[in-house]
Amino acid sequence: MGCAPDVTKATSSKPEVSTPRPWRDLGLRGASAAVLIPIAVFGIWSGGVLWDVLVGVAVVLLTWEWARFCGLSIWRWPSVLMPAVSLCVMLLAAFGPPLAALGLLAAGTLILFLLQRRGDIWPAAGLFYIGLAGFSLVLLRGEDHAGLLNTLFMVLIIWASDTGAYIAGRALGGLKLAPAISPGKTWSGAAGGLLAATLIGAGTAELLAPGGASRAAAIAAILGVMSQAGDLLESAIKRRFGVKDSSALIPGHGGVFDRLDGVMAAAPMATALALLAGRGMPLWH
Repeated sequence: MGCAPDVTKATSSKPEVSTPRPWRDLGLRGASAAVLIPIAVFGIWSGGVLWDVLVGVAVVLLTWEWARFCGLSIWRWPSVLMPAVSLCVMLLAAFGPPLAALGLLAAGTLILFLLQRRGDIWPAAGLFYIGLAGFSLVLLRGEDHAGLLNTLFMVLIIWASDTGAYIAGRALGGLKLAPAISPGKTWSGAAGGLLAATLIGAGTAELLAPGGASRAAAIAAILGVMSQAGDLLESAIKRRFGVKDSSALIPGHGGVFDRLDGVMAAAPMATALALLAGRGMPLWH
């Protein structure tokens, strides 16, 4: 007689189900942030050439990542226009008339578009988006004291928005914000990021230059929304090109574009608000 099957063992065995670990990348993200945040803060605090160099390095890396999206190399013509024009725009923003810098950016974008085969708009779009962000970051920090306050204000709001959205989204979950673009983002995360940005903005303004707390909160909310919009835009771009991360340069975060998506969207708005506030004035006054 053959041996009877072990019914108990057969029925008790269950397929292993992997339990979601929503915080699994928190340690790696924290380690990367511990390295990057002091560098960024030191660059903002120092300003001048050091800040311009840091922004320039970020711009070159961003153009490299964008060119990879498009299947191009920034070391070959005409894709080399992406870093070249972006850096020249930054130099003009730092040492020349800002309008000339914007004119160069517009001209470089148009030329790159015309040089691309089959009228591919994406390399030119990347040049304009990255060049405008570099221009804005250099111009925003250009003024000594007010530039320091305005840049710190913007960066702290973006960090607060990112952190608040990450914590609220992972802890609360709920309805998806834009499932067709980024399935991981939720309305709870967006609300948490906006709340954190508003509170940190109002508190930061009172610490850096007291007065105008309600205006600071409103501007912080605007910049928080711009930061989240930049995050969604990056998700849409990566989905268009079928990539998960812009690169693997930053452990836990992906690439430079993954880390600076909010800054790239918020910096032009912050710079415009600073220009409206007037030279030498915090943008919330």
